[in-house]
Amino acid sequence: MRNPLIIGTRGSDLALWQARHVQSMLEAIGLSSEIKIIKTQGDEIQHLSFDKLEGKGFFTKEIEEALMRSETDIAVHSHKDLPTESVSELIIAAVSEREDPSELLLILKNKVDPKKKFQLKKNALVGTGSNRRKAQMLAFRPDVEIKDLRGNVPTRIGKLRDGQYDAILIAAAGVERLAINLDEFHVEKLDPKEFIPAPAQGVLAIQVRTADTELRAKLKQIHSSQSEVLTRIEREILHLFKGGCQMPIGVFSEYDEDTEMYTVRASRAESGIQMPVSVYAESKDASVLPSRVIEKILQAKPCRVFISREVNDDSYLRNVLEGNSYKLEGRSLIETNPVPYANIPDTGWIFFSSKQAVKYFFNQEPVLSSQKFACVGKATSEMLRRYNKRADFIGSSTDTKMIGKQFAAKVGSEKVLFPQAKGSMRSVQQQFVKPDQVVDLVVYETIKKNSGQAPQADIYVFTSPSNVDAWFEVYKMDKTKHIIAMGDATANALRQHNVIMMSKTDSFDEAGLARAIFSASSR
Repeated sequence: MRNPLIIGTRGSDLALWQARHVQSMLEAIGLSSEIKIIKTQGDEIQHLSFDKLEGKGFFTKEIEEALMRSETDIAVHSHKDLPTESVSELIIAAVSEREDPSELLLILKNKVDPKKKFQLKKNALVGTGSNRRKAQMLAFRPDVEIKDLRGNVPTRIGKLRDGQYDAILIAAAGVERLAINLDEFHVEKLDPKEFIPAPAQGVLAIQVRTADTELRAKLKQIHSSQSEVLTRIEREILHLFKGGCQMPIGVFSEYDEDTEMYTVRASRAESGIQMPVSVYAESKDASVLPSRVIEKILQAKPCRVFISREVNDDSYLRNVLEGNSYKLEGRSLIETNPVPYANIPDTGWIFFSSKQAVKYFFNQEPVLSSQKFACVGKATSEMLRRYNKRADFIGSSTDTKMIGKQFAAKVGSEKVLFPQAKGSMRSVQQQFVKPDQVVDLVVYETIKKNSGQAPQADIYVFTSPSNVDAWFEVYKMDKTKHIIAMGDATANALRQHNVIMMSKTDSFDEAGLARAIFSASSR
């Protein structure tokens, strides 16, 4: 084993940070090293977008070749840049702990609109060189214009600063590693469960020669086995699709220690301008998830879908379903009306369990002091932001009882105001040990609508318990149809009407709805 070891890397600021980070990890286990900069095809060719570059591994091929020629001993890569097929002479001996896998949307401050998805003004010019990012951004915001963006992280940010773009998409891990100050921009961190990152995003791969068994054994000391399992799921999905780093595929895997369950959310489009198909899968056996995800995506078949809510013409759900030839009917079976309230009690927190609660609370122009805000999920928090407020707590489960327990633990002994519907189920409030911490405030009521003719569909999606009750007051349900419940409360309401066979969304937003529908249509 050579001493000092030679680390091969690209010469960008981010690549050098990554190499130096690995260098410090090697030093901690008693291995000295030097860094050698190697130029790659991706560095040399800057005038073409990624999808026009030939082959795979534009940022890794030359580094791997130097390793095979024994000019270096270790190659450090952003794991997401590596092709999924490797030569037998090389092996990934260690992977790092995963850093933040999220995408950042950096927006010029004069191009911000709090009422729009991702806070981005209508018809904005968005920069990215990634087909995966293009496809997903156009699904969420079909009004924006996408323009290719190349260069290292500081270069891309500089192009935004110069006004060549209104906003750019960039990996959070790269910005955080370089400690770049972003105060001049409005920064939106996109939830990786909604805007799906690249397979293995945020993970470093440490590659060596297969024959270097002594070095491989040493590197086990800096290897993250949990990170390896998750990245293996993600990269195997990419491999099964025979895709390189420019195929429009996003995959994000997680492991829940409490349930011992692996989960994966995946998004795949045919190109950067076509609507993606997205699915969700879970299992305690990580090895079964890649084939399960592939099967769901490839077998998703266009069909008729009814959902018990109004769906805007430009919504993500409508875009991805109709963009993949599904027929969607969105119709709420209830209507909501405001209930006037008087003074606002003095509490430390205000918790919103629905978008309607946010709307009917703030439309009455309450006088607030310094209360903190909490929301049951992401869709509700987005409604809150339309009123220029940010949530200090956002639920991440579809089990409202679990959200209630997590929220109660966070607030401690502080009092909480709950704007809500008349006759609310109060699932979150019931998780508080001390009832006097909870202050209920009715701000709206739901009324069943004149429903008209029964919708005809292959998949029926129910978004709330009140919509379930309104349905069964007028209609029957064909048990051969597939039924999807948005959350545990809605599932429980369906069970009360003797509906047993159903599936549930994995999140309280349109991305979760889409994943549930695409998955259901593959059965």
